[in-house]
Amino acid sequence: MLLSGALVALFMMGFWLYCLTDAILTPAAECRGMPKPAWIVVIALTFIGGAVAWLIIREPLRRPAASLARAPRPDGPGVPHFRSRGWTGADDALARHPAGRAKPAAAPRGPDDDPEFLRALDRTIRGNSQAGGEA
Repeated sequence: MLLSGALVALFMMGFWLYCLTDAILTPAAECRGMPKPAWIVVIALTFIGGAVAWLIIREPLRRPAASLARAPRPDGPGVPHFRSRGWTGADDALARHPAGRAKPAAAPRGPDDDPEFLRALDRTIRGNSQAGGEA
């Protein structure tokens, strides 16, 4: 019985701490119902009641998708084949994402692509195997 009471108290403390931290880190423009300092005071003083109220009222304001920056639409020669069927919302998202704008980098040339390095490596391996008494 004592253990279950301690677990409930620990859970409530974590819940309260989460809500208090969330209220502190939420930008003031996104606080609904009351100003941000008032929310912090309510959550700190009323413990679970203020934390529950914060979770119910805190739902962030949704921004319409139209306010996002529109990606430029490519046209003309050189348009990839997947865009020739028409520009879609998924293409907009890909163009806005930093990974979608990245230029493909040339594959790095490693030492195993260099024939001279491979010949030197082969000579070294053959020299070590002959020095070790292996044939």
